[in-house]
Amino acid sequence: MPVMSLGQIIRNKREKLHLTLDEVADFTGFSKPYLSTIETGRVKPPGDKLLSRLEECLEFDSGHLQLLAHIERMPADVRQDYEAIDAENRQYKQILKDIISRKLKPGKLGELLNQHDIDIKPTPAQKDKAGRVVPVINKVPAGYPAEFDDMGYPVGFADDYVRCPDIHDPNAFAVRVVGDSMQPKFSEGDVVIFSPAADVQNGDDCFVRLTNPHETTFKRVFFEPDKKVRLQPRNEMLPPIIIKGTRINGLYRAVIHYQTL
Repeated sequence: MPVMSLGQIIRNKREKLHLTLDEVADFTGFSKPYLSTIETGRVKPPGDKLLSRLEECLEFDSGHLQLLAHIERMPADVRQDYEAIDAENRQYKQILKDIISRKLKPGKLGELLNQHDIDIKPTPAQKDKAGRVVPVINKVPAGYPAEFDDMGYPVGFADDYVRCPDIHDPNAFAVRVVGDSMQPKFSEGDVVIFSPAADVQNGDDCFVRLTNPHETTFKRVFFEPDKKVRLQPRNEMLPPIIIKGTRINGLYRAVIHYQTL
């Protein structure tokens, strides 16, 4: 069965609900000609604001169209990998259902795998995999905290990607450095990969997400008495920032550094 494009999915749902393009245009606030080009695939996937309005108008689950659009925006090779992994995961889920429903004995597992044509031995291509593809979600200020915006992407999706060896954390993400507070080790334009699964110790270089107000910064982190945290620039010309620990709602250690030449 051929896979439908985002535009085809939108059009099919609109027709199923017996809505005209004029009605959808009135609801979303976007023009009928533009909506038509989306349905026919003559433009790139629209932004999240319109997709959110379409989800509401066409009775999709919240985030459904946005996820499909993010997948369509992926580079071809990344999307191919993603779709292959997704198909494989669906197959494994079906196998688990078969095991549970049949109350399968361990000795029969090999027979079930053969029925699904699954070879559990890694192929040479899998052994030589160039590393996990990590999304570059934003720029992080290596200076004073600034308003944070992850561009609304779900975990694992972005407009740009880097391939990282030895990264096994599926929630790992990358950012581009802005500013000079982390010099000389980190310069503006460098790409830094952060792992939410990595333990954070005193003195680690971290992506710090703050609340009240909602901000982010890139600093060395030191845990001080009275539940305070010192955000220390590497640039010795700049002062540290002392904050209450309760302001931190995300602390992610830098694990890989790509320097700009």
